[in-house]
Amino acid sequence: MTILFEQPALIIFAFVMIGLLAGFVKGAVGFAMPMIMVSGLGTLLSPELAIATLILPTVASNLLQAFRTGIRAAYESAKKHRLYLLICLSMILVTAQLVTSLERWVLYLILGIPVTFFATLQLIGWRPSINPGNRRPVEIGVALFAGSLGGLSGTWGPPTVLYLTALDIAKRENLRVQGVIYGAGSVVLLSAHLKSGIFNAQTWSLSALMLVPAGIGLLSGMAVQSKLDQAKFRKITLIVLIVAGLNLIRRGVLG
Repeated sequence: MTILFEQPALIIFAFVMIGLLAGFVKGAVGFAMPMIMVSGLGTLLSPELAIATLILPTVASNLLQAFRTGIRAAYESAKKHRLYLLICLSMILVTAQLVTSLERWVLYLILGIPVTFFATLQLIGWRPSINPGNRRPVEIGVALFAGSLGGLSGTWGPPTVLYLTALDIAKRENLRVQGVIYGAGSVVLLSAHLKSGIFNAQTWSLSALMLVPAGIGLLSGMAVQSKLDQAKFRKITLIVLIVAGLNLIRRGVLG
């Protein structure tokens, strides 16, 4: 906990606001909490601390999303997409162990490039499609990539969203599958970083503190979800993510 309170007041204020924003967006549109946290916190803290901080809020919000429509429905979704889940979770577990051995500038690029790239794809409205005959190799390839990205950056949502969009499944089922993949992945990420040492006696309290603003933001977002212009709000969110991602890239390039 002292890690945060050793920071200037402006940093503490920014920490709280990032948590509120990430939670609000998650509650309102159902995505982007890790992307907002990792891009926002990455501009204030070290990449390792940014990843550690997002873990507990991500676990809590994703489990809520996964089980919102019931345990049975979540189980059926997990069963239907078990290959994707197995590969993605395995890669998160493996690649998370590499974070502590990477140079800081490399981590900034790993955090910034995917956020910028996938936010841009969503902003321009690119909608992929999958030939039924190629579904299995595409599923394996995307799961390998998403899991690797998740272990290194703490966010595996963007490629997962693109994959599920390409499958053209019903929106309700899409959100539930996302919740299951994110929920299971966040639990694995927690376990992986307990082993890597990133989530430790010093950083867990920082992550626990983030639960408060993120939780308040989440409940607020859920409360106003039906009143928002979803398309406009989503567009603004993506633009903010692109700007934050470009700033992380800048820090990586400049060292």
